[in-house]
This record gives sequence, C-alpha cells and structure tokens, in this order.
Amino acid sequence: MFDSARIQTLWELVEYRARASRGRPMFLDGDGRTVTFDAVRDEALRVAAGFRELGIEAGSRVAWQLPTRIDTVIASLALARLGAVQTPIIPLHREREVGFILAESAAEYVLVPGEWRGFDHTAMVRKLAGDGVRVISVEDGLPKADPDGDGTRPYEPAGARSGGPASDRDQDRHDATTWIYYTSGTTASPKGVEHTDATLIAGGVGLATALGMSPDDIGSIAFPYAHIAGPDYVIAMLVSGFPAVLLDAFEPRRAAEVYRRRGVTMAGGSTAFYQAFLDASRRYRQEEPHAGRLIPSLRLLSGGGAPMPPELYTAAGRELECAIVHGYGMTECPMIAMGTPYDSDEQLSRTVGRPVAGARVRIVRADGTEAGPGETGEVTLKGTMVFRRYTDPALTADAFDAEGYFRTGDLGLLRPDGHLVLTGRLKDIIIRKGENISAQEIEDLVRTHPAVADAAVIGLPDPVRGERVCAVITLADPAAPPPTPESLTAHLRAAGLMTQKLPEQLETVAELPRGGPLNKVLKAALRARYAD
Repeated sequence: MFDSARIQTLWELVEYRARASRGRPMFLDGDGRTVTFDAVRDEALRVAAGFRELGIEAGSRVAWQLPTRIDTVIASLALARLGAVQTPIIPLHREREVGFILAESAAEYVLVPGEWRGFDHTAMVRKLAGDGVRVISVEDGLPKADPDGDGTRPYEPAGARSGGPASDRDQDRHDATTWIYYTSGTTASPKGVEHTDATLIAGGVGLATALGMSPDDIGSIAFPYAHIAGPDYVIAMLVSGFPAVLLDAFEPRRAAEVYRRRGVTMAGGSTAFYQAFLDASRRYRQEEPHAGRLIPSLRLLSGGGAPMPPELYTAAGRELECAIVHGYGMTECPMIAMGTPYDSDEQLSRTVGRPVAGARVRIVRADGTEAGPGETGEVTLKGTMVFRRYTDPALTADAFDAEGYFRTGDLGLLRPDGHLVLTGRLKDIIIRKGENISAQEIEDLVRTHPAVADAAVIGLPDPVRGERVCAVITLADPAAPPPTPESLTAHLRAAGLMTQKLPEQLETVAELPRGGPLNKVLKAALRARYAD
C-alpha cells in the first residue's frame, strides 16, 4: 500500500509503482503506443544515463519546452532521477516569456522539440539562450546510455548551485528546490515558483485521494504537461496505479475519437474542456444520431483552473452522461480543494469541493482577522503542497502572512459543510462609488440569460462612479439578435442582483479573448479594448 510518509522524492514514487504495478500500462497515446509502469522506469533510467553523459547532474538547471508526449514525461522523470532543477515552459510561450524565464531561472541546459506545430523552437531558444547555455533538441529522440553506468547512482539533490536564485547546497535533500514553475504572466512578468518533489507529491496525493481512481480506470492528459497540473496528475497516477492517454494538443473531435478507442473513463483539464466536450457531443449526436454517447466509457470529467458556471455543470453532465468534479489549485499550490464523485449535485455545481488532504484553508477579512462560516474574505492556506518561495525574494516576503499562511489573492468562503466557494479575485473587484463588486458574481448570473453563451464582466474607468460595470458577452445563437441592455437588466433583477451591481455597459463579441495553458479569459485585453 502507498505510504506517503515513506516516499519523499518523485523517483522513489516511480520505483514504488514500477514494482507494485509491473506489467500494467501507464501511458497510452493516440497512435497505438502503450508503455507499462516498469517500462517507463527502465526507459527513464536509460535517458538519465544519457543526460548524465551530456553533463547534467544533481543541481543542474534544466529548462524544457516540450509538448505533452510520453517521451516528455520520461525526460522529466529522468531529470528527477538525477536530481536536476527543472524549469518546465509551456510550449505556447514565445520570445517574451521564454527569454525572461531562461534568464531568471539561470538555465544551463534547455530541451526543445525542434519544430512543433509549425514553429521552430530550436531556433527561438538558440536566439534567446545566453553564452554557456546548451540547447538540446530531442526532435530525433531522447539521449540514452547504459543504465548500469554512472547516471543511475543514488543521488543527493543539491538544489540550485551556490549563487543562483535558489541555492540549496546546505538544505536537506528532501527540502531542495527541484522544480521552478512560472505563472502565466499575461498582465506582468511571470513569477518563478519554487517547488520540491515533496510539495508536488503532496498535491498529487490530495488529487488522488479526492478522485478515488482505481487501476481499472483510464485517465487522460491533453493539457500542457509543462503546466503545474502535469506532475500533479502523473503523481496521482503513480499513487493510484491508473494509466492515462496523452495527447500533444487538445482538439475535441480527435480527443473524443482517441478516448473512445482507448476506453477513457476520466477526461477534462479545465472549464474550457467541459464546454468543448459538450459542444462536440451535441454535434456528434446530430451527425450520428444512432451512435450513442460521445465517449461511452466516460464516467468522470475533472479539472480546474477557472470558474465553472452551474449551468455548464448541468448541461455537460446531462449531455455527456457522466459526473463532473471540479477543483481549485494554482502554480503556488497545485491542489487546494477538490470535489469528489460522492458529493451532491448542489455541492459539485456550486463549490470547488473541500480542501484536499493536507491543506489547511483559512478565510481572512480585510483587517486580517479570520472570517466566520459563510463569510467572504481572502483565501489563505498552509500545507505540505505549498511552494517554498518565489525566485524573487521581494515577492516571497509579501506572499505569506505573519502565521505563515499563503495569500492566494482569491476571494471565497467556507460553507458549514466544509466546501469552499470562490467568489472572485482581489484584483478582479470593481470599485463602483466606493463599493466593492465581485465580477464573478455578475458573470455567473449573466450566463443564465437564455441568449448568452459566455460572459466576462470588467470594470472600466468612469469619471463619476470611479468604475462602471461592463458585461461582455457571446451569443448562444450567433444568428439571433443580442439581448438589449434593458432585457439583460430585467433578467438580472429577477435573479436578485442588487441595483448597484447591474451592468451599465453591454458589449457583444464573437468570442472572448483567451490565452494561457488553461485558456482563461484575458480581461486586460477587454479593458484595453473598451476603456474609452
């Protein structure tokens, strides 16, 4: 049986699962490849030896910008075997983000896929990498060597080298920074977030405990493995012993076809994935009216990364004929709260679940005192899955309160049943005539209008009010006339929204601007567009 107290490094977890599930599949892809848990371990040992021959060792600072493939996970596990400090970079990032990350993380090696989806990553990184940085293309395969050689010796992770932003030379080996993840940086420079193997394992254990997956399940990873959710999910696989299908890009029709063929029982990634599968299922039933469900084996949709409207929960669950469990995490803490298959529909549609095992959540008022049950405040947390620090010490100093709780910047409340409800962001508050208004509260109600498909609510500069409330919508039927401001106001009043929160401006767009690995709405772009 898995004992998290005895396993503190990712490689120890890989070895444990390779012994416990020998011969059982771990990874599958859309091209028919299947690799077992023990074969993944053996291949990672060969790749670790290959990396060692290139000079990579404990404490080496290795960035990688690779798509979601079986070989990408194997490369990452091989680096974990050596005790390297890994900096995963989302494959969609380009010069601005990649250049900043390579410089701040002090990367010594960079793994690139060559050309992927029409873009030459090798050329970009060679242009951006500084002197002494070695760029390694894995377009023709990962480097491999004799696993009986020096590359497979037991290691003592050294963290970052002396003088770098994450010097851990004197730290205990389980407390060494071995991962540096970067936030999306859509509105400012990305923030480097330092994790250890132990913090990531704690997050993965929390996810595995909530989902209750068994070795007979088949999961899926169609989101960027370079996202913090990548190792979070793989650790859950190693803890519970279930396999997963990997896809290097999410295209709903292709994903559904592969999932049908491979018998996937759990799919998802984020709210955008739920909507995509909902739309794909409706088209599938129209095109193939006698074919049945889009993915017959599917029993669970799971994800996080963005709010899930209750209407989407109901529509997607009914259409796809499966349960939906939504969660809450962030780069600084990969797993904070998660719904479970045993929660009620009301709990699953209205909350992000209970805090996962090991996470202590506290809601704090603006004056720093602890809020009562059902009272809104900032979500703060402690736990073994919380990151160690930012690469920028100034950011770290402001991120924790006097008792060591991490300030998430999210607003929420804890219900009497222990479930967490997120109500918005501290920075996503509209201040109208001195009153704080949650954009998310209004968005949730605007989406219930029958003519609205999706909505984003923003605050815009206003000489009288300070900020005015603007709702930007997409239409459920693009050919139909959009709702008038008066009809939307009447709908929101009927839903109980107070007068002070009613939108004073209504804009209709063909689609909301989105970006980042989880396809979040880019509100900064909307504010810039409608500021005048």
